[in-house]
Amino acid sequence: MPALITTDLVALDADLGADKGTVVRRLADMVAADGRATDADALHADVLAREAQAATGLPGGIAIPHCRSEAVTEASLAFARLSPKVDFGAPDGPADLAFLIAAPAHGDADHLTLLTALARALVRPEFVASLRSATSEEEVVRLVDEVVSPAPVAAAAAPAGAPATGATAAGASAAGADGAAAGRKSIVVVSACPTGIAHTYMAADKLAAAGKAAGVDVHVETQGSSGATPLEPGLIRSADAVIFAVDVGVRDQGRFAGKPVVQSGTKRAINEPDVMIREALAAADDPNARRVTGGAEAETTASSAGRPGTATEIRRWLLTGVSYMIPFVAAGGLLIALGFLFGGYQIVNDNPDVEGQSYALSWVLNNSFLDLPSAPGVEGLNDGFLGYLGAVCTVLGQAAFSFLVPALAGYIAFAIADRPGIVPGFVVGAVSVTVGAGFIGGLVGGIIAGFAALWISRWKLPVGVRGLQPVVIIPLLATLIASGIMAVLLGRPLAAALEGLGNWLNGLTGTSAILLGIILGLMMCFDLGGPVNKAAYVFATTGLTAAATGAPLVIMATVMAAGMVPPLAMALSTAVRPKLYTPAERDNGKAAWLLGLSFISEGAIPFAAADPLRVIPSMMLGGATTGAIVAASGVELRAPHGGIFVFFAMQGVLMFVLALVAGAVVGAVAVTVAKSIGRTDADDAPEDAVDLEHAHAPAHAPARAATA
Repeated sequence: MPALITTDLVALDADLGADKGTVVRRLADMVAADGRATDADALHADVLAREAQAATGLPGGIAIPHCRSEAVTEASLAFARLSPKVDFGAPDGPADLAFLIAAPAHGDADHLTLLTALARALVRPEFVASLRSATSEEEVVRLVDEVVSPAPVAAAAAPAGAPATGATAAGASAAGADGAAAGRKSIVVVSACPTGIAHTYMAADKLAAAGKAAGVDVHVETQGSSGATPLEPGLIRSADAVIFAVDVGVRDQGRFAGKPVVQSGTKRAINEPDVMIREALAAADDPNARRVTGGAEAETTASSAGRPGTATEIRRWLLTGVSYMIPFVAAGGLLIALGFLFGGYQIVNDNPDVEGQSYALSWVLNNSFLDLPSAPGVEGLNDGFLGYLGAVCTVLGQAAFSFLVPALAGYIAFAIADRPGIVPGFVVGAVSVTVGAGFIGGLVGGIIAGFAALWISRWKLPVGVRGLQPVVIIPLLATLIASGIMAVLLGRPLAAALEGLGNWLNGLTGTSAILLGIILGLMMCFDLGGPVNKAAYVFATTGLTAAATGAPLVIMATVMAAGMVPPLAMALSTAVRPKLYTPAERDNGKAAWLLGLSFISEGAIPFAAADPLRVIPSMMLGGATTGAIVAASGVELRAPHGGIFVFFAMQGVLMFVLALVAGAVVGAVAVTVAKSIGRTDADDAPEDAVDLEHAHAPAHAPARAATA
């Protein structure tokens, strides 16, 4: 197996730049120059995207920028001893030791195991000290090889149970040696980070070491990129408390149900492992401590007290509901749009010949492919095969749309109470629709249903009836409580509020409509698929469920048009001023044309992650421009997704396109100007230009030249 590091991937006492972006760029250049990556720019962009999720600076002057990248062909380590130090976001100051950990997007298990071995070595003071005192590149390579070679890894793993394999960590081995299991506290730990290479294992080892120092048995399951071996059920049962040191969801969280839990991101576990161990011990003795409630996998971030803050939890509940609801929106909305295309725009209207049924429903119920309907001479209706096909699409789409509010409420409740919340959540959502409370009732009802199910699930029932709790008692009582509250107390005022909102929207004209368009445009471009973007999108799509015309259709057009602006604006900017962007960003710009036309706002995320202060305000300006024009001109849209490709569902296609072009141009000009401010001619040169002086020098030559 090829070595992870060579002397060409080492730079000692090097000045690689004044900020972490420049340092990462120089390290990426070293990896590419050594033939281990196909594109230094793509690797640089992927590392910075990982940095945007969480800083990789660690206490003690260490930085471990890392990523998985399609550009990496061979797992690699590039090391620099920095002079001067550079800030990577560590709490105690800048770093003088920087390791770039570059893994292939689909790395093999052997290489990933070695990479994680290095990450674990970086928590050992003696290894860090040896790196600082190394006098040559060869010595650094030897030191790294010693900690990542298979034999030491196996040896280190065996006595402690190897947190990497999910077994017992260092604290447990001490317990086994003296046989002091009785009387000792036991804690189980799960650690996981988005990349699954560095923070996952460093957090695990820090907690294991802190547990050993505190005389606590610590058993660790690392859910990393090299795989995970689940903790033994017996260890979980006997544990006094659980620590979740995670930046992503915990797999199979239900295994820990009922255990006292302390939860945080991996960074806190690395920085404050002693504090988290003390918090877990305190939780074990506290009957009112927060406990694991189930296995809903959700991204969580802890507050300073070691548990998710209220705002974080509410955001998680709502985004869970929205994320599960969106497929119903997409399927139902596009089917209805196809129904308008094939059957005509009156296909959803009441059929005067059949009481209580629309043209679509009556044609589906009373006809077949062998007996196609004849349109009753009504303008806006098609007959024959197209009319029947439009009717079928409309009925299917309306059926899918009928699940919007129940799905929203059901999965909000699921996020709060796990599976026991699904039934009461879905029912209260359906009741909300029945009483006219709409999506507002779904939001409120889902939260009520979730907490009702969670409360009942914690009842200590007799053993004989405990088996009925999840399948009978919780669904029955939680549904009665939540839906009863919605039907008796909340339904009427929420319905009145929703009706008032609808009347206000339908009355918007002139300046008011423009203001609403600006607000929605700003929301759609603020976080590019995040909670603010999703809030505006849900506001628009839920209006489609009942609207055949009017303000809700204008809002849908406004939201979709504004959401298309960021990718298109960035694509235009990269085409007009390519020298402002790296080759990888130029490639992203080419792909962004199609993403923007398809209403995929996330196409602008790579640009926003690399330069948020210039990109996001510029995109918001473009989105607000488009939103104002669409809202003021009264463009209507009946499809919830699809971008320009659902033109057949638009009323006012020309104004929609003109507004989209205007916003994209404004956003592109704004971001181009913002990126141009303060740049010199040298800065404006292509980043992939060949440096003739160093074209054939070793990978670390630029660093030494800079130092000299």
